[in-house]
Amino acid sequence: MATDRSSAGSVGLRSPRRRRRSLADVVDVGLPFDPVLAFAAVALTIASCMAIAGATTGNAFVVRQVAYGIVGIGVAAVVSRIDYARWQAIRWPLYAFMVGSIVAVAVLGQKVNGSTLSINLGFFSFQASELGKVLVAVVAAAFIVDRRSVVHTWTTTAGVLLLVVVPAGLTADFGSSLVYGAIALAILLIGGTPGRHLATIGITGVVVVVAVFGVLPAVGAPVLKGYQLDRITAFLSPNSDHKVEPGQIDARYQLKQAKAAIGSGQKTGRGNNATQQTLGYLPEQQTDFIFASAGERYGFVGVAAILSLFALIMWRGLRILSTARDFYGAVLAAGILAMLLFQVLVNAGMNVGIMPITGIPLPLVSYGGSSVLSTYLAIGLLQAIYAQGRAAARRGPTVDRTD
Repeated sequence: MATDRSSAGSVGLRSPRRRRRSLADVVDVGLPFDPVLAFAAVALTIASCMAIAGATTGNAFVVRQVAYGIVGIGVAAVVSRIDYARWQAIRWPLYAFMVGSIVAVAVLGQKVNGSTLSINLGFFSFQASELGKVLVAVVAAAFIVDRRSVVHTWTTTAGVLLLVVVPAGLTADFGSSLVYGAIALAILLIGGTPGRHLATIGITGVVVVVAVFGVLPAVGAPVLKGYQLDRITAFLSPNSDHKVEPGQIDARYQLKQAKAAIGSGQKTGRGNNATQQTLGYLPEQQTDFIFASAGERYGFVGVAAILSLFALIMWRGLRILSTARDFYGAVLAAGILAMLLFQVLVNAGMNVGIMPITGIPLPLVSYGGSSVLSTYLAIGLLQAIYAQGRAAARRGPTVDRTD
């Protein structure tokens, strides 16, 4: 009998329940993927390289952007083969990592134009706020799904807002903070938050804006620094004279040059005759104002093609949202779509003078490793939601695991 018990113990140690998971257990290469979404993302990366090549001298920026794009595609490919429910299961470690990385950037990062936004890792500058855009969607979506049965309570609404406000308040990137807010609103809306909660949030937002931009500066207690306030409000009075702080770029000058670049591109662009970028009139031409740079070189046709590719991503994203396997997939897709759409609207809007200059990049088009890799991570998550939704549809009706 002792021998039998020993044998049983040995078998138990070799039980599949106790064996270590291999990569093959996590990554399912046989899952379907959305070719239209993949095409749009890769096409935007190609468009980015073309625009950066025209906006900069030499090959350094283009080579790096190509490398970021290749690595990003690899990241998206791997993430798309993983069940997105796994990210839901580790939401709190992901949240801790996000907040910790933002704090690390604030402490160890390098200051550029008055703000500490990134840590120089040598091969690229890591911006925790960019990765945070995706992680905050993962965590906030998981939180509201966990509380699906009490989503109508203020406790749930406040919890989602708190999860977003903490990283948004810690980062020095005002533009990213706005993106976090857009993600939170989308998740609350799709998550089933009552309309009265959303209305209250909207009214509170208006009060905060009035206080930050009007009341507090008037009483000598400004929240934003002078150059930050100037960048945000420049589009309201682009032709007015304004004293620029030492070491800062005149936001009104940026806006004028961006509008001049887009206007001079007309229908088909100026090609190699583009002067706003080649002569250095257009600042941040490979990052914040890449849309204006593309407009001058490739004209209306070029920027229309870029916006059409984004429209393609939005269409496929909405389709993925509507066919998601479960509630978590739908809410997560909504958060990712809000992240992408908000950035496109603000970046394109600030280039044509109808939105504040906030430093928000144009996803997959603006130069930058953190932005490109984070956006491809988001694309990979959308592909994972698509893949799991298609696989579930093939298996037939199942119970929503988030209920």
